[in-house]
Amino acid sequence: MATNQEHVKLLGATGSPFVCRVQIALKLKGIEYEFLEENLATKSELLLKYNPVHKKVPVFVHNDKPISESLVILEYIDEVWKQNPILPTDPHQRALARFWSKFIDDKIVSASSKSVFTLDEKEREKNVEETTEALQFLQNELKGKYFGGEEFNFVDIAAVFVAFWIPLVQDIIGLQLFTAEKFPKLYNWSQEFLDHPVVKETIPPREPLFAFFKGRYESLLAASK
Repeated sequence: MATNQEHVKLLGATGSPFVCRVQIALKLKGIEYEFLEENLATKSELLLKYNPVHKKVPVFVHNDKPISESLVILEYIDEVWKQNPILPTDPHQRALARFWSKFIDDKIVSASSKSVFTLDEKEREKNVEETTEALQFLQNELKGKYFGGEEFNFVDIAAVFVAFWIPLVQDIIGLQLFTAEKFPKLYNWSQEFLDHPVVKETIPPREPLFAFFKGRYESLLAASK
């Protein structure tokens, strides 16, 4: 079994929800690592070497062996470092955790982002509708304090995008996408999750990130005129 004394690197960008997932898992398991901040506008030689296919972060490097894609990285970390497991031991529960985590990426991440960063009103309405439906499905799956029960697990970590990033980007245009009124159970979960010491110490500061996304939206708006 690997120990946290082995060489672990994470190529990432502060403000990426996918990178944040990996950072939460590493913190939960007490794994020391070297964080290499990537400028995604230029893409370092190291990033191109370790992830030549997608050229994206995060890239997790364990003893010079790279792994890409945040959900794949989470599974790898859980298999190598057994303390504080994030995937259930029961095969059916593990399969469900994988399903709902992929559901978040497939049905929520893209649609919610387009709800904010799409200027066409009809397109925005379509994406708001898709996001709302998907968030309702996700809320229905929440049976306890966390998706993992009394402790957060794989799905909770994947859903950091819902807890932190959706409320942040929706505020740019005053969109009521994810609120306590619309999704009371899921919203309560998000507050519990963000208040967990491991998560609280890992998520990036809100204000610089809000300024970054607002600037991106304003550039999009200016370019359309």
